[in-house]
Amino acid sequence: MSNQLTRPFRYKRIPLPDSDTKTEGKIVKTKPKNWKSTIKRIWNYLAVHKKYIVLVIFMIFLSSALSLLGPFLVGMAIDEFLVSHDVNGLFQLLIYLFLIYVFYSISIWLQNFWMIGVAQKTIYAMRLQLFTRLQKLPISYLDKRQHGELMSRLTNDIENVSTTLNSSVIQIISSILTFIGIIVVMVWLSPILTVITLVVVPLMVFGMKWITRRTSLFFKEQQKHLGEVNGYIEETISGQRIVKAFSKEEYVVHAFKGKSERLRGAGFWAQTYSGFIPKLMNVLNNMSFAFIAGIGGILAFNNLITIGVIVIFAEYSRQFTRPLNDLANQFNTLLSAVAGAERVFEVIDEEEERDKVNARELSEIKGDVSFENVSFSYEDDQNTISNVSFKVNEGETVALVGPTGAGKTTIINLLSKFYEPVSGAITVDGHDITEVKIGSLRQQLGFVLQDTHLFQGSIRENIRYGRLDASDEEVEEAAKQANAHSFITSLSNGYETVLDQDGSGISQGQKQLLSIARVMLANPSMLILDEATSSIDTITEIKIQEALRRLMKGKTSFVIAHRLNTIKEANQIIVLKEGKLFEKGSHDQLISERGYYYDMCSRS
Repeated sequence: MSNQLTRPFRYKRIPLPDSDTKTEGKIVKTKPKNWKSTIKRIWNYLAVHKKYIVLVIFMIFLSSALSLLGPFLVGMAIDEFLVSHDVNGLFQLLIYLFLIYVFYSISIWLQNFWMIGVAQKTIYAMRLQLFTRLQKLPISYLDKRQHGELMSRLTNDIENVSTTLNSSVIQIISSILTFIGIIVVMVWLSPILTVITLVVVPLMVFGMKWITRRTSLFFKEQQKHLGEVNGYIEETISGQRIVKAFSKEEYVVHAFKGKSERLRGAGFWAQTYSGFIPKLMNVLNNMSFAFIAGIGGILAFNNLITIGVIVIFAEYSRQFTRPLNDLANQFNTLLSAVAGAERVFEVIDEEEERDKVNARELSEIKGDVSFENVSFSYEDDQNTISNVSFKVNEGETVALVGPTGAGKTTIINLLSKFYEPVSGAITVDGHDITEVKIGSLRQQLGFVLQDTHLFQGSIRENIRYGRLDASDEEVEEAAKQANAHSFITSLSNGYETVLDQDGSGISQGQKQLLSIARVMLANPSMLILDEATSSIDTITEIKIQEALRRLMKGKTSFVIAHRLNTIKEANQIIVLKEGKLFEKGSHDQLISERGYYYDMCSRS
């Protein structure tokens, strides 16, 4: 292991984040956001449970008062009973002390019990809202972000807020009340010693302000880089076959090392600065105790105060700095939680996929589709497709062909309303799809993609995903129509066979048959097919082609074609090149024209 990895003190001082620039190998700088607004939003979640919040605060008041009463009675014992040798009075006071600490323990337990309940309900609401928003965000948002980074917000950032609500909120309120109570009692007992004790407060405030200003920024950077690391881990684990196939193990380790170094840098400085706080508090606490002991002794010699008062002040001086110390420590935790909450709220605040105000419900469609001078760009500076126009009649099969990047998938994305065209119009049965409700359109589209996705669960559940209210008989009938029934029944548990998320345990062709069965069950009005027979054995390919013919019968179908010999029977072939419609017609027409499509067929 390198020296750099084993000696964190070799880090050079990293400038405070103050802009949005990036520097390789250093912490990415960002401007801090409005933490007050974030705390207010968290309170809006907590306020739903006001009844229990009130009970928690009452118990905090009670426990704080009891914690202050204990040292006060000890001081009284010294002045009233020890000096006068009053054994009975001392015994009675000990009983009071015992009861005080019993009730103190009960109040602590109750406030924690109720606060944990409130915290868990709050986190449940936040997590549910975040997950719900992720389901409603447009594909364009998800396409531009690492999935692992988004997962980090659902896991790490939410858990960070949970930990803070479970413990830090009580600690902060308790520390504030204890601090105020100590000041009041100290002023009442001896204003002179109180002033002496308060001498260290400006030093504490200045030190905490200096430290927390830096700590808050680095904690936010730590959360940011943690999300990036998690995103990269998720990406590389899910892509392990590609990593190993291209022998890129060393490359991904090197890239991960760079991301981890940035996380370590942020974490190192966040923890280093925050670590100064307890050390500073201990030094100031010892200074305060020394002042009280020295000056209190002088006052006692002059009969201005009693020994019991000095003992009370000595104990209160420790309790005086303890809430400040706790506040400083919890403030760091709070800042870390606020940084996580900000990241959660960033996603929650994203604009979800919405229908237009007067969007119409699209009833069952026939399948007449028209593209009229449609242009679209993923980036502002260059169109992916330009002025594409074509018409598809009900029940026709349309093949989209062309080189990679020609715009085939873009046309499907636009037809599915995953993206909106920059210009032009797309109509289905004469209805402009920008004016219809998104759900009513997509419910009538069936997708069979080259990259199948199966969910963790039984085969029956995966097929039923096409229509959740389908009976077992309907599920099995759909599997039969998709030529999947025979292989399913050959499995040890049949339709109840549980699949992992990636469908491990069955072949790619079998996954594709399940995907077709799922669409069969949904019975959509139109189909979108990303040719599903590549890299599949001949027998399975025949089964898939046979199932697809059943599925496509009488339905308008859009086929993204990768192998040209599979689309000869298409009613219409649309040839795309560099984002433009280059040729269109039937297979025989395009071959007879001896144009670009003819050249593609000759090379295939």
